[in-house]
Amino acid sequence: MAELYLPSTLRPLFAGLPRHLELDASSVDEALDRLEERWPGLRDRLCEPGPVLRRHIHVYVDRERAALETALEARSRVDVIAAISGG
Repeated sequence: MAELYLPSTLRPLFAGLPRHLELDASSVDEALDRLEERWPGLRDRLCEPGPVLRRHIHVYVDRERAALETALEARSRVDVIAAISGG
């Protein structure tokens, strides 16, 4: 199972969403599908139609920049990071 770390900014939007969880998925895309099953609407917060990751969402698998098609290993660490900007 892959270890998934989510940005804290999502937690207030989805009841019961943990900051860290383990998922059985073979790709980043499949991991997002698993999240969507449990927390409907979550995928829309992370992806644009197409589907592609939103411009301000960065995903890393085992410390390497990843895309939706990036494969996951049994013990992969997936970090989902929301870029923050301000002025």
